[in-house]
Amino acid sequence: MSEFRSLADLLELQRVDSEIDRLLERRASLPELEHYKSAHLETEAIRRKLSEKETLLREIDLDLDRTNGELEMAETKMGQQEQRLYAGGMSAKETENLRLDVQSRRKRVRETEDRVLELLQLKETLENEAAVIRDQLAAAEAEEQRLSGIIKEAWKDIDAELARREERKTAAITLIPPDLLELYEQLRERKEGVAIGRLDETGVCGGCHLKLSAAERRQALAVDPPRCIHCRRILVP
Repeated sequence: MSEFRSLADLLELQRVDSEIDRLLERRASLPELEHYKSAHLETEAIRRKLSEKETLLREIDLDLDRTNGELEMAETKMGQQEQRLYAGGMSAKETENLRLDVQSRRKRVRETEDRVLELLQLKETLENEAAVIRDQLAAAEAEEQRLSGIIKEAWKDIDAELARREERKTAAITLIPPDLLELYEQLRERKEGVAIGRLDETGVCGGCHLKLSAAERRQALAVDPPRCIHCRRILVP
């Protein structure tokens, strides 16, 4: 009688373990997990895109500072040369040379001013693009956080169920002889989590669902504990 009681307790342990396995599978395969991974990848891609734009903006700011400095120096030097030209007191040749120099400097100033305007326009374009990307990033982060919240809530419920099953498992284990429990654990590893099954009235094994003949049933039940001759799982008659 104690042997059958142990097998019944072992069958109950199998039920609990199977429930735990299903909960763990459910925990690892929430549909939102794949959506979260995709959302996270999208968020990271947008962050990289924004970082690239911000790097370009920093480079343009440096270029603008440098070009504005060059413009300031060019304007100062041009002004000095213009003052000399307007002051007079030079020979015709010196005046002509100075006039050509002023003309050259004016051209350089205009070119530098054009470069400054070009950089300012490029900066404005990049700032607008960066603003759009920031909006995209905010939306992506919000979606990532929304999915994270759903996952955490689902995990919270599943973990509570797992905790209850673990309590039942702990209680069930105390009722099972150590040698039988060891065999059960070994079979669980080799038999895809199912180590024991009930042998129904028609002779079908609850583990592999194959039917045992009358002779095979006698052979299976002759050993301790009973084992299915097909799948070698423990049988509960």
